[in-house]
Amino acid sequence: MRPGKLSDSILKRTVLKQIKKNRKEVLCGAGIGEDCAIFACESSNLVSAVGIFAVPAKQDMIRAIYKEVNNLATAGAEPFAVTLAITLPERASEEKLKKLMDGAAQAAGELKIQIAGGHTTVSKYVSEKLVTVTAYGKVSPDKAYTTKGAKPGQDIVMTKWIGLEGTAILANKKREDLLTRYPEYLVEEATSFDKYLSIIPEAATAIKSGVCVMHDASEGGILATLWELAESSGVGLQIDMKKLPIRQETVEVCEFCDVNPYELLSGGCLVMTAEDGNSLVLALQEQGIPAVVVGKITDSNDRLIFNGEEKRFLDKPAADEVYKYI
Repeated sequence: MRPGKLSDSILKRTVLKQIKKNRKEVLCGAGIGEDCAIFACESSNLVSAVGIFAVPAKQDMIRAIYKEVNNLATAGAEPFAVTLAITLPERASEEKLKKLMDGAAQAAGELKIQIAGGHTTVSKYVSEKLVTVTAYGKVSPDKAYTTKGAKPGQDIVMTKWIGLEGTAILANKKREDLLTRYPEYLVEEATSFDKYLSIIPEAATAIKSGVCVMHDASEGGILATLWELAESSGVGLQIDMKKLPIRQETVEVCEFCDVNPYELLSGGCLVMTAEDGNSLVLALQEQGIPAVVVGKITDSNDRLIFNGEEKRFLDKPAADEVYKYI
């Protein structure tokens, strides 16, 4: 199988088909495009999100925690804790473990959450350091969001820019090579794009401003995110390619590395639907968050991308372009 996410077809027939609804406490569980589980509790719902990540270095641990906490934010939840299950190869040193935990502590401090526990083990069966991050949050029962709520006629809104996380990874990995072609200020800015990773501020604003659905753009890039949004809700969409915001740094890094920015890891970008997208955009911009209406949900099964006079169908998600380099 290819690196990265499972294809929708394998996920449906081999994973999701085996999962049955056995408990009424599970309000939202596994599904295409669903990044969180929501559990019914007495006064609020418990929301969890889990992911497995290779973490060669400190910054990878930071990105992993931000990713799962971002997933909670898309459900409307307030994050409060994570647990970390770390698996180390036999060659790993205690110093490298310490650096990973430094990254975890940094992320927890920035996000104002607690590292509530976990497990650490050394295994001969892995060749790279791995972490399973499980994030926990809480949300009022009447304020929980899922990815299934997109309806025809709703506007599609996105924040910040596509390809942010992937640009940071590629720019840091290829920094010296990039400096042979581009000015230092451009390369340094690209390497710092992790500063945009959190989507908690825009999710909080969106919840108060008429948002209907939220989905963080991550693996597979903006095109995969749009596909998942439509697939989860069983709707079509129309996207104006020219309205998808992209930083010049991303354009240059992707050209240098020969990768498609629209299929590049896009953590830090939040995709939403709203009945009045322009009002949502205005509310976000008033908080200093870049946002734009990029398309519309439709009542057909067609997922269409327009680029001027050109029109094409949105393909099923491809492997993320970042895997060409990691």
